[in-house]
Amino acid sequence: MANYPTPMLDVLEDGPWPSFITGFKNLRDNHPDERIRNVINGLMGQLEHSYETKMGYWKGGTISVYGYGGGIIPRFSEVGDKFPESKEFHTLRVQPPAGNFYTSDMLRELANSWEKWGSGLQTFHGQTGNIMFIGADSESFQHFFDEINDYGWDLGGAGPCVRTGMSCIGGARCEMSNCNEQAIHRHLLNNFTDDVHRPALPYKFKFKISGCPNDCQNSIERADMAIIGTWRDHKKIDQDAWKAFVAEKGRDYVIDNVISRCTTGSLALGDDDSLIADESNCVRSMHCMNVVPKAISPGDDKGVTILMGGKRTLKIGDLMGTVIVPFMKLENEDDYEALVELAEEVIDFWAENGLEHERCGEMIERIGLVNFLEGIGVDPDPNMIKQPRNVSYVRTDGWDEAAEEWFARKREEKMAS
Repeated sequence: MANYPTPMLDVLEDGPWPSFITGFKNLRDNHPDERIRNVINGLMGQLEHSYETKMGYWKGGTISVYGYGGGIIPRFSEVGDKFPESKEFHTLRVQPPAGNFYTSDMLRELANSWEKWGSGLQTFHGQTGNIMFIGADSESFQHFFDEINDYGWDLGGAGPCVRTGMSCIGGARCEMSNCNEQAIHRHLLNNFTDDVHRPALPYKFKFKISGCPNDCQNSIERADMAIIGTWRDHKKIDQDAWKAFVAEKGRDYVIDNVISRCTTGSLALGDDDSLIADESNCVRSMHCMNVVPKAISPGDDKGVTILMGGKRTLKIGDLMGTVIVPFMKLENEDDYEALVELAEEVIDFWAENGLEHERCGEMIERIGLVNFLEGIGVDPDPNMIKQPRNVSYVRTDGWDEAAEEWFARKREEKMAS
């Protein structure tokens, strides 16, 4: 069939940067499968029509594979009579491996299955973290799922459910790792698989695991439960490597690019070019480690910080995660079980008290952090914040006494153990 004219889409190929339109045209004009050529032609025709009218024409609905309630984003065209080749263009979300570890064989297998049953269009990865297989019709998506499921892949979440978890590449490739990211990912995934596949929550809930405060997963701002690796002893400093860095770059460069850029001003350069670190003021921004990784590295007492309530704009705007557990060791199976149990408490409490279409962070804003902590059985911890805000509407009387009681209780617990 003749190609639909696309003068407005053609403009997107102008300029120095690669364009997705070029990829579309390559599939439309050169793919050996006529079915895929026709599907992409119809898709481009509808997209050109949307650009002309400044309207979108995809509507939803409900479709799913057998036994699941989510994992597929249905897309039916409202102008399917004009562009029948792409009148159904459903997206299947497929969970990636922990840390996004792929082999070329894995990718080739997935690509072959998708060209067999779908449009050939794929995205690595969507905002939630899934592999997005874009463009299946209603006759084919079940076949595609059955085929990839046979060799080990599963659908991710869509709708009011636990969404696909994400973890950074971690200790396999990164010297800044403070935890076993893939083990955390696996424990959470195994426990919440039913909640991924069968939507039954107020809205979506995301786990994301980053191995250090660099937070490569952006978990603090886009995960309802963010697990971020950290350390609680002194960072390690190799003074010989540090002095070699100073000798190479010069004192002025080091002061301008490392010392003066410490978030809390906790670094100083000694007369002998050594690094002086005030660990009591270190907030683990990791800028110094990123600039001089050979000389500065995380400490040995490693664990994770757990934050709740991060999300993008919905009802009350963007939210950053709130620290719920300042530090948790994850060294054995009991520790991982404690983490999973905390996640279960959080999701159960949110499912019981959250409003429809309300993220967990929005519920915390509505009911208050104290009520949330009480609901999930976590004691308030002075380490959750550095100090009360210095504004008139915050009551700070009794703060010192309450903090001292907490520290006394912790000392007693430590002696008892």
